[in-house]
Amino acid sequence: MQITRGPVGGTAGPAEWFTGDAWIAPVAEPGARTQGDSVRFAPGSRTVWHRHPLGQVLVVTEGTGRVQRRGGPVETIRAGDIVRIAPGEWHWHGAAPAVPMTHLAIEPIPDDGTSAEAGEPVGDSEYHGGLAEDVPQVTRTVVLDQPLSRPRSTHRVEVRRITIAPSHAAGLHVHNGPVFGSIETGSAVYQIEGEAAAVLGPGDVFHEPEGARIARFDAEEDGVTFLGYFLLAADEAAEMEFPDR
Repeated sequence: MQITRGPVGGTAGPAEWFTGDAWIAPVAEPGARTQGDSVRFAPGSRTVWHRHPLGQVLVVTEGTGRVQRRGGPVETIRAGDIVRIAPGEWHWHGAAPAVPMTHLAIEPIPDDGTSAEAGEPVGDSEYHGGLAEDVPQVTRTVVLDQPLSRPRSTHRVEVRRITIAPSHAAGLHVHNGPVFGSIETGSAVYQIEGEAAAVLGPGDVFHEPEGARIARFDAEEDGVTFLGYFLLAADEAAEMEFPDR
């Protein structure tokens, strides 16, 4: 048994195989029938287009990266992901634009010793999935701009994480103040009395007006978990009534 303590450094990847900085550290013994390397990519770096005679397996061990086969979309890969590349399949792989990535690259060695074939470099347009630039790392989207039913003095906001069991109905209810919410997991049927019902899923937001009769907040078969934001005055507590009808 031999233990090599990390981190493993490696040697710089050759320019004819990489765009940007990458470091290769062999993990298989010389002369083995399978080649294994730990490859660390700097942000934005990637291999050229290439193919392996008997295919290759990539195991992402750290960071976030990208991979693409010829004719397919650019795919995001993360730590724990496994990529299996078919024999003779043209492909490339590398790090995400702003995050480094390390993977194990494992490939069988043919009996005749044929090695991988390098093709052309991956241009910026290909690397970004056909776009001139990546999607910005920070985006801001207004998902709800809701006026309140009447002006009120709000001194604090109480945030609750609420879970409703699968297929359970909350029942007709009324809040003493406005409530905003956002679905985290699962789904629910939401309806203000007299209005159309809607099915809410992860990422959806909703508003329960102060004093409005909420006819339905019914968890579907997968249950629902959501954050509820209760707008309250200084000495006010969040209250909910359940009218008989």
